[in-house]
Amino acid sequence: MFTGIVTDIGTVVAAGQQGDLRVEISTSYDVDTIDLGASISCSGVCLTVVDKAPGRVAFDVSAETVSRTASGMWGAGARLNLERALRLGDELGGHIVTGHVDGIGTVAEWREEGGSHRLVVAAGKELAPYVAAKGSITVDGVSLTVNAVEDTTAGVNLHLNIIPHTAAVTTFGALQPGQAVNLEIDVLARYLQRMEALRGKA
Repeated sequence: MFTGIVTDIGTVVAAGQQGDLRVEISTSYDVDTIDLGASISCSGVCLTVVDKAPGRVAFDVSAETVSRTASGMWGAGARLNLERALRLGDELGGHIVTGHVDGIGTVAEWREEGGSHRLVVAAGKELAPYVAAKGSITVDGVSLTVNAVEDTTAGVNLHLNIIPHTAAVTTFGALQPGQAVNLEIDVLARYLQRMEALRGKA
């Protein structure tokens, strides 16, 4: 379980097939405080630490995970938003995040607006029922508030505001139009949609 508050930016320093894809990521975390088997969110993907060395942690990424996450994020040199798992007593500064990607979005717009940036992410129709203005969504592991929802023929556009601090402490400072991003809907929206679907069958 996570909160969507990024605490480090890691870089993929090595990636190679060892059955699954073995990925080594550099980090400024004190790895002595990270147990093997611990969970870390990597740009919104919950992964298990399988090895560690000073300044880096390693994960096995299954073919299923690779197929369901943003293209290019597991290659050497890729920068990833990192967050360690929530501990009892930690401040819940974002919202409840599971680290399970629900869909891939595409950066449709990234431009300065006032002192911040406007980010518009295009997503498919399958996610449209789960997003709402002033609701929460996770983009590449970052907890964000949806400013507006725009339904389109292809799906839905999510309008988000990125303040300078968020751009500085996440990978968002390097976003480009057309870039793929991992999306996780609010877990409460997931359950509410399921309840509504079952009510319609009653």
